[in-house]
Amino acid sequence: MVVTNVHVYVKEDNVTDFIQASAENHRASVQEPGNLRFDVLQSADDFSKFLLYEAYETEEAAAAHKKTDHYLKWKDTVADWMAKPREGVKYTVLCPAERSGW
Repeated sequence: MVVTNVHVYVKEDNVTDFIQASAENHRASVQEPGNLRFDVLQSADDFSKFLLYEAYETEEAAAAHKKTDHYLKWKDTVADWMAKPREGVKYTVLCPAERSGW
């Protein structure tokens, strides 16, 4: 299993639109084969800072996500709303090791 945490810094004027676009992307992403979680989180301390928590069963499933229509639409839609480029950090899941733990 692989997890990617994507840190996104959004221009303050675009926060509401970003939330709407990301919710749409979330709804489609959780339906993808191999998706375990796709959470959209907003910082409690800074309303313009977000974390996308993406968990997939395999690297291939995570890579396939980036080819979906809903991801490509989200990426293009939110590009100009970012205060700086998003930062993705990949993690290997240690626990829970079994799919049943998700």
